Amino acid sequence: PYTPKRLRPQQGAPPGQEAPGPPEGSAPARSPQLNGPRRETRVPRTVLRHLRGHEGPVNGIQWCPVPARSQLLLSTSMDRTFKVWDAVDSGRCLQTYSVHSEAVRAAQWSPCGQRILSGGFDFGLHLTDLETGTQLFSGRSDFRITTLKFYPKDHNIFLCGGFSSEIKAWDVRTGKVVRGYKATIQQTLDILFLQEGSEFLSSTDASTRDSADRTIIAWDFRTSAKISNQIFHERYTCPSLALHPREPVFLAQTNGNYLALFSAVWPYRMSRRRRYEGHKVEGYAVGCECSPCGDLLVTGSSDGRVLMFSFRTASRACTLQGHTQACVGVTYHPILPSVLGTCSWAGDIKIWH
Repeated sequence: PYTPKRLRPQQGAPPGQEAPGPPEGSAPARSPQLNGPRRETRVPRTVLRHLRGHEGPVNGIQWCPVPARSQLLLSTSMDRTFKVWDAVDSGRCLQTYSVHSEAVRAAQWSPCGQRILSGGFDFGLHLTDLETGTQLFSGRSDFRITTLKFYPKDHNIFLCGGFSSEIKAWDVRTGKVVRGYKATIQQTLDILFLQEGSEFLSSTDASTRDSADRTIIAWDFRTSAKISNQIFHERYTCPSLALHPREPVFLAQTNGNYLALFSAVWPYRMSRRRRYEGHKVEGYAVGCECSPCGDLLVTGSSDGRVLMFSFRTASRACTLQGHTQACVGVTYHPILPSVLGTCSWAGDIKIWH
């Protein structure tokens, strides 16, 4: 059938005439790499980029959560800095931020992708504008900071934990602590929000015989009350937690050299059938994560390896000889499920596909 000329797809502009550009005010074009063959879901096996630039161990990495800017990778280091990389296209370090006087243990992208929240061993808290480098918020905690998480329902509020018996909720608008969550512990290792932010979990350094009520604690965010403190009964600390993207379950990395699987709803029972093991933790804050589709789990290892497991069967899907020292951070790209970032205690970062 005949198609009117104005409805035909444009094949190009006539000679001597410029092709029309995108409409004014439209979103920036996505990186060409984000439309390539790596959109297919496959187990990553090849190093795409090897990022070097930190002068100390890299504590963690995180992709920008905004799809149009998801090629940007945030890294935090013991060298007192955090960096933003163009990790997919060029592998270049775009900016280094030196706002802390001691090791930067935790940093998070803001959900809008324009700001970075960071906390360090200098007790400092900073919310930094990505483009200008200015401090939109600065605060001082009364303890060294090891973990930060934005509150999902209000991005002006975040939780802060570290070398203290108390987790604190800060409001960046007022620069003050608005709520506290106190337990009989010495250090908070990680924080994970559940139920769209109405609840959260904290993992701690408690690992003695009588500490089953403190290793993982579930809290009510608004009331500061403990929902459950009888979740993990084995004598291991859990340095990191991860939520499954589709199933109501979460993972806990344990110093028993295995990943434990728990229900994400009360009473948060641990699965006795599925245990993901084969890697080593050995006291490092080794991270873990689920793939965007939820079919694979990935974890680092203290011997530098990167291990992937089938979520359903707990069988090992792949092992990568990733780094020369402990691999402490692993994260799947939010759009390209076959792209994986890893970081190590040697100070390097690798992007796999």
